[in-house]
Amino acid sequence: MKKDFSRRQFLQRSAGFAGAAAISPIFLKDPNPIPPRTMYVPPSDRVRFAMIGVGMQGSGLLAGAVTLPGVDCVGAADLWDGRHTLAKEITGNPNLFTTRKYKELLDRKDIDCIVAAVPDHWHKRVVVDATAAGKDIYCEKPMSHTAAEGVAMVEAQKKTGRIVQIGSQRVSSAVCAKAKEMIAAGAIGKVTLIEGTLGRNDPTGAWEYPPPPGLSLQNFDWDTWQSGATNRPWDADMSPKWFARWRCWKEYGTGVAGDLLVHLVSGMNFMMGWNEPPKKVMALGGIIRFPDGRNMPDVHAALYEYASAAGAPVYLRLNLGCENPEIYRFQGSKGILEVTEFGLAHYPQTGEDSAPSYYTSGYPQAMREAYFKEWHKEHDPEITKEPSTEILTLKTWDFDDMRPHLWTFFSSVKSRKPLTEDAVFGHNAALACHMANESYFRGGVPVTWDAATSTIKS
Repeated sequence: MKKDFSRRQFLQRSAGFAGAAAISPIFLKDPNPIPPRTMYVPPSDRVRFAMIGVGMQGSGLLAGAVTLPGVDCVGAADLWDGRHTLAKEITGNPNLFTTRKYKELLDRKDIDCIVAAVPDHWHKRVVVDATAAGKDIYCEKPMSHTAAEGVAMVEAQKKTGRIVQIGSQRVSSAVCAKAKEMIAAGAIGKVTLIEGTLGRNDPTGAWEYPPPPGLSLQNFDWDTWQSGATNRPWDADMSPKWFARWRCWKEYGTGVAGDLLVHLVSGMNFMMGWNEPPKKVMALGGIIRFPDGRNMPDVHAALYEYASAAGAPVYLRLNLGCENPEIYRFQGSKGILEVTEFGLAHYPQTGEDSAPSYYTSGYPQAMREAYFKEWHKEHDPEITKEPSTEILTLKTWDFDDMRPHLWTFFSSVKSRKPLTEDAVFGHNAALACHMANESYFRGGVPVTWDAATSTIKS
């Protein structure tokens, strides 16, 4: 044995321990697979839905929904006539009922539920109207445009008893469900820090979408689209951009917080088993990569305090100026659980010394050797009984597949069973985004949620 033991040697030895760990790649199967579209469903059990908003996200939701067994689209609404054509193309039904007035869908008795993918400033109006009309509704994330609107939407669900599901698909993901199970079982011990990150690095990822050619007052209801968020006269140059790139402006959207941060928050809350707003948020960011006239940041980093985290900070980062995958890192006293888009990896740690303390390099030789002897006597395992650390790696399909989330919604419409991501869950996740935006616009000042007055305060 060497007569001293440096910190570097200690770390190298610890790293060697981890390097010797066994790696067990396993393909994670979905415990609740969706039946094939060809499965027979009697007419009495079929769900008939209508689509409100057939844009980028809405067209994807519609395309996914019509592949589910026992689910039929019987109508679609959009303020741009070009999307009426698109809805008919997606459903393969040239006679599909289409309209600019979504309330015409709510008045129909043969429609069971609504799937809505509209700009954020429309969310409250559509959800409140749908539930009041007796329709269940799937509404895209973030649930609300403002904290006050979120409160009203929760009240609408409670008052009407309708099914409301918000569209952050993480809560219907097989990989997130497995992570939730492992965390609850104590795989990482006492949680000490949670990190989440997601980034893009291209104009499309930063919402610089090409406005539809030929968009005009003849084929698009501009005044209704504004819905009181603004009262701007039609501008042939800017109005199509506001329509296509609405996430860039706080008047219509919630920026990178409502687009991406809400995914990180919803996934984290689900995996941790939380359903609460943050106690405190402080956020920084700026318009760094895309100074294109937007008023929402393209880089946004938020530090959270949650009551259920028992002091463990939550640090979530969004960046439209550098691409990086969506990653969660749950860190605890027994190791790290890393969750990504295609799987998870568990890196266990004992939380105990794997070698004598390097601090004893400051002991005189005789004292140090006596300490080494006693330490090895108490801690060295028997020959052939040395502990091994197993790194568990699970692989799965893309957890951003919206079909499982839609299937959860339509199944609930039929069964009337409660959902995980209902209006309360969606409101708490959206509050984290609204608070991050509020802190950003207040120059990074910490903000809190005052439940008594339903307001964000600094």
